[in-house]
Amino acid sequence: MNTPAPVIAVVDDEESVRKALCRLFVSSGLACAPFASGREFLDSLRENVPACVVLDLHMPGLTGLDVARELRMTSARVPAIIITAHDEAGTRARCLSAGAAAYLRKPFDDKALLDEVVLALGGGQAVN
Repeated sequence: MNTPAPVIAVVDDEESVRKALCRLFVSSGLACAPFASGREFLDSLRENVPACVVLDLHMPGLTGLDVARELRMTSARVPAIIITAHDEAGTRARCLSAGAAAYLRKPFDDKALLDEVVLALGGGQAVN
């Protein structure tokens, strides 16, 4: 029997980034659930909980950091990887202390992101 692919949620206000990351995950044997906002993602947790979430740091409304903090207070236990093109002093430390599993600066190598996803999934899920 086939085990369903782990679902990676992608939360980014830029549609092109959501599409690119979902293509990367699907081509690597994972499933992808895209979200245009942090609120949309958090509201979806009532129905479906992904194996991992990739969050853009700078978004209108709830930021990736806000979402990571809210996740930490829920029972969902979804590992979060925060990505940003606007790295500032202290941001990495704030994100990691808020519960993020990883923090990557854009542009990042696809392999670096996939490696972080594998670690967030417990290191045992092989990706193609």
